[in-house]
Amino acid sequence: MSRSRNMPYYFNTITKESRWDPPSGADLSKDPAGTDKIRASHILVKHAESRRPSSWKQENITRTKQEALEMILRFEKDIKSGTVSFEDLAEVESDCSSAKRKGDLGYFSRGQMQPSFENSAFGLQVGEISGPVYSDSGIHLIYRTA
Repeated sequence: MSRSRNMPYYFNTITKESRWDPPSGADLSKDPAGTDKIRASHILVKHAESRRPSSWKQENITRTKQEALEMILRFEKDIKSGTVSFEDLAEVESDCSSAKRKGDLGYFSRGQMQPSFENSAFGLQVGEISGPVYSDSGIHLIYRTA
């Protein structure tokens, strides 16, 4: 597990190379302890009350929680109408550093995310997008991808 990205990485003990992408044939639905894992992407909109009200886009986020919610609702509407893809929107609008990966958080198991985020993500079917999800980080739209 990468400490800087809080994501799993794969290390080849023979070639001594590491990579983010899993080797072909790897079973990614379970972690080494056999616990179920899911994969999700998200769009995070932070507000002034967020745990850390800054992002890669903006050093000091001053928007209100209501303004953040309005943004998330607009994003949800645009995605569901087909105006823009979740991935393209995440890449430019998310306040999370996962924006550079189009919002992809990789695989995770229970206990790795904030409870409200985790409960929502695990409650989604693959291909389903959540409504607004509140956490200490801000307001999320979550897209379950696996």
